[in-house]
Parts: sequence; C-alpha cells; structure tokens
Amino acid sequence: MELAHGVQQSLQVIRMATAGLGRYLAEIESRGVKDLYGYGRTAAWFADIAGLSVGEAGAVVKRAIALNPTRALDGTEVPAALPAIAAVAAEGLVGDERIDQILEIVKKLPAEDRANAEKILAGLAPSAGPRQLAKAEANLLGLLDPDGKEPKDPEPKEPRREITLERRKDGFWKLTGLLDDETGARTAAALEAYAQPRPVDEFGQADLRMKCERMGDAWVDILDLAIACPDQPGTSGYRTLVHVTIGLDELKSGLGTACLDFVGTMTAREARLAACDCLMLPVVMSAAGEPLDVGRLRRFVTPGQRRALNIRDGGCAFPGCHRKPKNCHAHHIVHWADGGPTDLRNLVLLCGFHHRLIHHGDWEVRMAADGLPEFIPPQYRDPLRQPRRNTLHHV
Repeated sequence: MELAHGVQQSLQVIRMATAGLGRYLAEIESRGVKDLYGYGRTAAWFADIAGLSVGEAGAVVKRAIALNPTRALDGTEVPAALPAIAAVAAEGLVGDERIDQILEIVKKLPAEDRANAEKILAGLAPSAGPRQLAKAEANLLGLLDPDGKEPKDPEPKEPRREITLERRKDGFWKLTGLLDDETGARTAAALEAYAQPRPVDEFGQADLRMKCERMGDAWVDILDLAIACPDQPGTSGYRTLVHVTIGLDELKSGLGTACLDFVGTMTAREARLAACDCLMLPVVMSAAGEPLDVGRLRRFVTPGQRRALNIRDGGCAFPGCHRKPKNCHAHHIVHWADGGPTDLRNLVLLCGFHHRLIHHGDWEVRMAADGLPEFIPPQYRDPLRQPRRNTLHHV
C-alpha cells in the first residue's frame, strides 16, 4: 500500500510540475522567444534547454499553449483552448497522453460545441483511459452530428490491391501482395478455413506442420478449387493443362524431367501426379529437342465420371480423411501411362496431401471386389498390412 501511494503521489507531483512548466512556456511564447533569447521558435529554444529533439519539444510547447492563455502580437489575450482540462492538469490529475487525446477530440468538434464538450471530457479525464475517451468521442460526435460528414466523393474509391509473383533462381516462387481491409479479411478467413490441422489418424500421427506451412497448403487448396471451376478461363474446370515434353519411357519410369507449360521444369514423378486429373497435350520431341508432333488435346476424367466419383467416394477416400470432393483430385490407381484405363474401377478421389502420399510414399491403393477403394498401409505402420477404408463420408 505504501508503494502504491508513493507511485500515485510521485505521479501527481510530476504532472503538477509539468503543468507549471507549461505556464512558463506559454508566457515565453506570449512575450516572444526571439526578443527574449534570440530563437526563432519557442520549441527550438526549449529543445536546447531540455536536451530534447525539436519534435519532442514542439509537443510540449503545443500542449502548453493549448492549456494556458497567451497574447497576440497586438497584446490582446488569446484564451486557452482547453481551460477546463488545464484546471484538472494543474491538480496533477491528468497526464500528457490524455491531454493530447482530448485536444485531438476537441479539434474534430464544431467550434460552438467545443466548450461544453471539453467540460464533459475534463470530468472524465482523471479516471478514464484511452478507450473510454475514444468511446466518449464517438458518443459526442454522434450526438452533435448523427448523420456524419457529407462524403466528399459521390463514388467510392477503388480498393487498392497488389500482387507480385516472381520466380527465384532456386526454382521457388515468391508471392507478395497488399490487400485492402475487406479483401484481407476475406482472404484470411478462406485460408484459415483450409489451414486447420489434419486430425490425428488411426495410427496416432498428428499434423506436425507449422502454421505458415498449413497456410501455404491452404493456398494450394484454394487455387485448385478455383482452377476446377467450369467457368475458369483456359482450363475449363480441369486442374492442370500439362504439356508433356518428355518421352513416354521417362513418364512411365518416373525418371527425368518435364517442361511445365514452358515456364519451368518438374520431375517425371511430379508429372505423373499432375497428369492424373488434367487436360493432356502430348508433344513428341526429337533427340535435338525439336517438336515433331503436337497431338490433340485429350480429356482424361470426364465431368460425368467426376460426378460418379463424388457420389461413390463422398470425398477423399483415404482412411480417416474428412476432405470433401471439391478439394480432391481424381487419381488413377494404375496410371494411364502404364496402360491403366480411365474408368471408375481405376479411379479414386484423393485430397492433395494423400494424393502425394500415394504417389511418393509407401501406401498402396487398390479396388476391392465390391468396387470400392481400399488402402494398404506400409509395413512399418502395420506389419500385417491390413486393408483399410474411409468410413467418414458414408454412414
């Protein structure tokens, strides 16, 4: 209790001394600092005296002039802008930060209403914090001008949005941008919805991705969803348009590289993954790299097959996965490059994460005798490798 009282008393003494300092500075301003000390501005003189920057000193002088009467060049008295606040400050009951806040509030009010508003704020200042004063400001403005200010521009301004995408030398792409408040909030909501951690699977494996990684994967999901829209220009609702610029042998073996839409390279294994659910444009290349033949555009999974898959699987068919059909790719159990047909008994819906897991991991997928997909875990997860199914989408 003694410590608390000591802090309160010291704070009051400091504030009273600051109010006294303000009266001195206001008098110096009235008499003219140039005549008294040869300085062009009171703030410049006070900055030298107090060892402050001119900006810091200027704030003190501005506050002093607002709280104390001064005199004009002709000797007439200029009243204080905040006389009621000055009285409270002289008692050490309000600090500089709240004085500055009240000064800004009063400036926003019509001249004829400032005196009464300042008395109200002076009554609140000793016990109110910044939030309470901000709320009082909103109430005052609402009472004095319920309709608000007349808009200067009849037409709303165009929102500012900027996106920059550049490819780095290491093959990664750097995405930066600037969004207005509404678009930023919508983007954050969309990303957060797709960036939730994956549930712990039946083997007890938790999602170990950092939040930034989950947000990155969420961006891919949203991008896939947009590209899959039937009205999407250029893709007609297919997730990938692949220009195959590798030989069929490389595509089958998974060794080598492919050219992705002529802007970069991808491994043959990645090409196999992308080619599961895509528009395919085969390009036959000579040994010297000369295009010899450009085939006709082929559609692999048709819209009708996709609807049937959505009904049969109900979403990602991997055991324990809750992702819906709109977030899934159509995966060829036996890849078409290996002679696998594009029909329902050779197709299964997989989300992006589990699609990659099937292509690059030790899990296997097969079609059971009843025409439904089942998954074989790797031996280190289940020594008996018992087939498993997803039971979440169908009760």
